[in-house]
Amino acid sequence: MSDIVVDIIKIGSRCQIVIPAEIRKAANLSEGDEVLVAKSGNAIIMVPKPKSYADYLMGLHKDIWQGVDPNIYVCKERDSWEG
Repeated sequence: MSDIVVDIIKIGSRCQIVIPAEIRKAANLSEGDEVLVAKSGNAIIMVPKPKSYADYLMGLHKDIWQGVDPNIYVCKERDSWEG
């Protein structure tokens, strides 16, 4: 099953919206938290802003880099710059 929750909300007179309680709880949002908003085609996407981008991105795609020595990789890249 999908973990998508759908609800209908109304845009208020000052173009404000209220995120339904079930969705706020599932996203661990509370008063004062910031949310990133993006538009993709006809969809509006909202995601909680990470408290720390460094912590949020740490380990991203780590499976791709398994077995790669970062020092050797960086040295090879720098050598390629000298062409």
